[in-house]
Amino acid sequence: MGANTSLLSSDISNVNTNLGDMPESCVALILSYLEPVDICRLARINRAFRAASTADFIWASKLPSNYRNLAGSLFVTEKLGEKEIFARLSRGVSFDSGNKEFWLDKTTRGVCVSISSKALTITGIDDRRYWNHIPSDESRYRTVAYLKQIWWVEVHGDVEFLFPPGTYSLKFKLRLGKVVKQNGRRVFSNEDVHGWDVKPVELKFMTSTSQRSVTKRFLKKTEMWEYHNVGEFVVEDSNTPTKVKFSLTQIDCTHTKGGLAIDSILICPSDQHNI
Repeated sequence: MGANTSLLSSDISNVNTNLGDMPESCVALILSYLEPVDICRLARINRAFRAASTADFIWASKLPSNYRNLAGSLFVTEKLGEKEIFARLSRGVSFDSGNKEFWLDKTTRGVCVSISSKALTITGIDDRRYWNHIPSDESRYRTVAYLKQIWWVEVHGDVEFLFPPGTYSLKFKLRLGKVVKQNGRRVFSNEDVHGWDVKPVELKFMTSTSQRSVTKRFLKKTEMWEYHNVGEFVVEDSNTPTKVKFSLTQIDCTHTKGGLAIDSILICPSDQHNI
């Protein structure tokens, strides 16, 4: 009995196993419970993990329910696997002549939509005495709308998109003042900023499903880009595009206002932090 036990122990101790010996299906199942960043990190361990990390069912669970519809915006002719769809959506997809963009957040798996200032209808934008588009390396669009001075501020925009089901927040990304170059250095200037402490601006939106929100607030000098949350709306049907119209106005003509920079409008899941 003792000899047999000793022999059995000897046989077991001579068996060399490693992670590469795990069945690919088992590895894939384990990876499916991890976050995308961790999956990619473990895929570097060996060939078995790398092969398992490409399983479609892993990445399908990381994608929004209507990801096939969203993938149609990639304008590719070849059939893409779920991993490649995840990768491409995470990098961001431009639309409307590059003035709008959507992307899949790798961590939260929520879909965000951004609308640049160039996609907005701004009263006076064609008259450089009032508004102008100025370059900015702080913006994903490399340009922002900047108000020199005007009596009547009126900004409108809209977007139509196949949002996955969920609750979304709409935010204006604004700042008072601008960055200028002086003697080869970047400095912040607020010389044009005035009139925003007299009356509040009105921010609002309305959706094609009759949801709406209105808020009024005074803009303050902070030298930082700020996300001004207008409100929330709910999407239930991911197969029907939701159209959202939004605006920023300050139409009290008793005084001028100036120094406002508009970067973009952001629509993202309400439980997600600003981008």
